[in-house]
Amino acid sequence: MKSKQLVVLFLLSCFSVVAQQKLSIEEIYSGAFRPEAMDELFAMKNTNQYTVLNFDQNTRSMQIDLYDFATLKKVNTIIDTKNFPELADGIDSFVFSNDEKQLLIANNSNQIYRHSFTADYFLYNLETKKLTKVLEQVQEPTFSPDGFKIGFVKNNNLFYYEIPSGKTIQITSDGKKNSIIYGITDWVYEEEFAFVRAFEWSTDSKKLAYIRFDESEVPEFSMTVYKKDLYPSVETFKYPKAGEKNAKVSLFLYDVASKAIKAINLDNYSDFYIARIKWTNDANIVSAQVLNRHQDNLDLLFIDGNTGAVKVILNEKDKAYVDITDNLTFLNDNSFIWTSEKDGFNHIYLYDKTGKLKNQITKGNWEVTAYYGLDEKTKTVFYQSVENGSTVRDVYRIGLDGKNKVKLSQQVGTNAATFSPNFQYYINTYSSEAVPPTYSLNNTKDGKQVQSIIDNKALVEKLKKYNLPAKEFFELTTDKGNKLNAWMIKPKDFDANKKYPVFMYQYSGPGSQQVAKDWIDTNDLWFMMLSQQGYITICVDGRGTGFKGAEFKKITQKQLGKLEVEDQIDAAKVIGNYSYVDKTRIGIFGWSYGGFMSSNCIMKGADVFKMAIAVAPVTNWRFYDSIYTERYLQTPQENASGYDDNSPINFVSKLKGNFLLIHGSADDNVHVQNSMQMIEALIQANKQFDWAIYPDKNHGIYGGKTRIQLFNKMTNFIKEKL
Repeated sequence: MKSKQLVVLFLLSCFSVVAQQKLSIEEIYSGAFRPEAMDELFAMKNTNQYTVLNFDQNTRSMQIDLYDFATLKKVNTIIDTKNFPELADGIDSFVFSNDEKQLLIANNSNQIYRHSFTADYFLYNLETKKLTKVLEQVQEPTFSPDGFKIGFVKNNNLFYYEIPSGKTIQITSDGKKNSIIYGITDWVYEEEFAFVRAFEWSTDSKKLAYIRFDESEVPEFSMTVYKKDLYPSVETFKYPKAGEKNAKVSLFLYDVASKAIKAINLDNYSDFYIARIKWTNDANIVSAQVLNRHQDNLDLLFIDGNTGAVKVILNEKDKAYVDITDNLTFLNDNSFIWTSEKDGFNHIYLYDKTGKLKNQITKGNWEVTAYYGLDEKTKTVFYQSVENGSTVRDVYRIGLDGKNKVKLSQQVGTNAATFSPNFQYYINTYSSEAVPPTYSLNNTKDGKQVQSIIDNKALVEKLKKYNLPAKEFFELTTDKGNKLNAWMIKPKDFDANKKYPVFMYQYSGPGSQQVAKDWIDTNDLWFMMLSQQGYITICVDGRGTGFKGAEFKKITQKQLGKLEVEDQIDAAKVIGNYSYVDKTRIGIFGWSYGGFMSSNCIMKGADVFKMAIAVAPVTNWRFYDSIYTERYLQTPQENASGYDDNSPINFVSKLKGNFLLIHGSADDNVHVQNSMQMIEALIQANKQFDWAIYPDKNHGIYGGKTRIQLFNKMTNFIKEKL
């Protein structure tokens, strides 16, 4: 009898250990909880099929596999790297020609900035199964619509490769690093307008439109690169800070047959941006979006490919700024779909080819968050929105006339869609705070699931043994009456009679969102790990964040960081009055804009916050780039107080609590200069603080064991100081 009792006690103790298994930073940041996904999911255009990039563990090879939308069954393997020694390093990315009979495959990629890279490219013929290396270390190779040519950029010059002849034709020749760029955006366009390729083929493949960047007068920024060399090297690039000179942009058309180059006359504009170029369905008309430096006045231009004549088709003005998107879609008759916030919320509009408004397709006090496309046969538009609450995403279809709207998504959380070419089916990606990403095949008639693809049940089972707490969503109302979206993670063994320390996390940048009902990321797992150690984590999206209308988002205009900081301080005061919170132990953390915010909060909210961690923060808006900063603040010359009144570097004398400042020395985005000058200001204010610089790490601060070391450092700081 005694031995049986011992066995039972032993089993109970084992169960107790399993039930209380703790998360570790090593697990979290080594990818142990990464969900299964459909990598490089790409819907074909000409057949009702899609491709996925798969990896075979046994052969250590990669495959581009083709699947049928209707059945989800694999049709065939388009290419398997095990059959081609040239692709031994794998497939970094790929793109099809318009007829989908050819494939450009990238490997040996070398990152430049956030989006840009050079790579070697192989041309694969799907009919002959022949693989040919055609380009070495080039940028943005793009098939012409007829499939006979590939445009690309190398060493800042524009070229195209003729597939039948194997010849390379050079279009420009004076491209030069840190001076002249053709067909590729400069650093600030890439970062803030989020595009790299600045050339476009006409729909008949007879012309190329391209942007020229003259950045010769743009000030340079230099970063020291240490590596393990005896002497460090210096990386120098053009970076226009707020109020400084931008690159001068100009637009050109190249005629393939005559090799003639035509400059487009944009003399009506000064100190402007060309934020997008796109050929219309008329092979002789290219569109361009020209934006003034304040970014509050946008012209959509139609440019005649023969004469170069320029016509303003649409003008958008905003008292704050006009957002740039990729939603411009031309119909067969050259009428077009456009998204705008002009009625106070982001919605979809239809214009005729002359720019006359035909119809506002979506309406309401809610935002369209993604435009998926148009089925011209049924005159149906597909989109994603926050119609059912700003923290959730649903997929809809609606008639081009704005009628017969149908909600397709079935579950509450975040739904996103990839549609089949005939718009009969879509692959729905769904997640919530409690459900990891699931992929399913759904029909577009009523949105009902046809078949499950990926359910991530193995991840759910894996996480069960950690007995993780839930992420609770709520609306926090400040004493000023501001209603703000928030979530909270409490310890699993939460006791309302205890007093808990609170760790606040936020980003707070214009139009951003951290409070959304989607699957937990690595940071959430870190917060849950902290909950296992007795901390409550709370996140609040203050004024200036997105998806609650233009007024809520743009209220911070010309005073970036003022209302956002007030909201975090006010939220902390409300939280401090919760019966289970120790108001003397509230900390705050953020990265990038969030680091700017947490720095400001520990200075301006010195009596509210006990500690703060700022990673890669802007500490002085005068140090950040022109496009982003001036969009919200205009220039320092025009709005000096908007810059100086909200930059934490000017308030170091107010620091009372514990402050940890972290930066990567090779951050090309938010330069380490921000932290270095902040450090000096704190020293001269005789303030004690902690700091860490990560050598040769960029804005993301990762690589090798970096994230593990970084999050261990931050965890230790929290445990010591909060």
